[in-house]
Amino acid sequence: MRSANLRSACALAAALALAACAAPAPRGTGDLGVVIERAAGRVTLIETSGRTALGVVSGLGDLSHASVVYSRDGRYAYVFGRDGGLTKVDVLLRRIERRIVQAGNSIGGAISQDGTLIAAANYDPGGVRLFRADTLEPVAEIPTFYGDGKRRAKVVGIADAPGARFVFSLFEASEIWIADVSDPKAPKVTRLPDIGKEPYDGFITPDARYYVAGLFGEDGLALVDLWRPEAGARRILDGYGRGEEKMPVYKMPHLRGWAVGGGRAYLPAIGRNEVLVVDTVTWREIGRVAVHGQPVFAIVQPGARQVWVNFAFPDNDTVQVIDAETLEVRRELKPGRAVLHMEFTPRGEQVWISSRDDNRVTVYDTASFAPTAVLPADHPSGIFLTSRGLATGF
Repeated sequence: MRSANLRSACALAAALALAACAAPAPRGTGDLGVVIERAAGRVTLIETSGRTALGVVSGLGDLSHASVVYSRDGRYAYVFGRDGGLTKVDVLLRRIERRIVQAGNSIGGAISQDGTLIAAANYDPGGVRLFRADTLEPVAEIPTFYGDGKRRAKVVGIADAPGARFVFSLFEASEIWIADVSDPKAPKVTRLPDIGKEPYDGFITPDARYYVAGLFGEDGLALVDLWRPEAGARRILDGYGRGEEKMPVYKMPHLRGWAVGGGRAYLPAIGRNEVLVVDTVTWREIGRVAVHGQPVFAIVQPGARQVWVNFAFPDNDTVQVIDAETLEVRRELKPGRAVLHMEFTPRGEQVWISSRDDNRVTVYDTASFAPTAVLPADHPSGIFLTSRGLATGF
């Protein structure tokens, strides 16, 4: 009897040991991220500690213009696709948790301050739709009717804000809306009209106080103080290109909170080969940096010493690094053809750069500017690290 019990115990121990070997090793999510592979409709999962790819998740639809937000624990990536798809990806188990198609055309979204709601910003049919973050079940819709009340405006520049709010811009309506979702089933909307012509993107500053919308239809930006939204939108950098001939715009610049650091904002100038430098206390221009081409992204390295800039076609094989102290271009790099996106690791020691037409992602050391890794990817575009899940506006 004792012998039989011993054999059973040994068999159980062996089975448990075998199961432990088969199970993936426990790990955190702080160094993980995804790379959008736009042509393949999938994401590559990456880790920044060893600078490697961990696997792929396919079946995400049209990712020709995609963006990602993360759950606050960094486990789930919510991927917004051009086809209106919203996909919840488990970055630890490397699988799709749920996928829905919630609109005809969507280019982005946000996650609420408490992490319970996902907001999808839609081009077609226009408006914002709210979903539960755990199940992707629909909660509410905010239609963006304007003018005669029959047309819906495209939604751009959506971001989460303190106080259970989402802030976003309406392209055709030239308005900024602030939606209070304290009661998710009955959002309360504050409309700020006449902010300037055709807002095309927006961002919230890292201190979560200000929302800034770029204007495509005129030179200037719109600024909203989220502590005092009743004051409306204030125009800043009004007419920054006045009296000078604009170039054709080859690609719309992007605005995000990563363009702010050290008391300054670094903003791509539409139709100009310049980065505008703005004091974030007075919101007045304090300088300009002449750069290689029309800037698309200007991103500030954590620590605020470097500003990395990429460019629109035909200069999109180049990245320049601006010294934030001297406002001079310190270094020029050639990561590959059609550089679409750049992403710093949280402490700024690495920057990951996608080169769509060379099918690769290159990792650079930000101290030496030397490449430290190259990862193959199928027409990569956006790079999104899980550290975004801990920041307002990302």
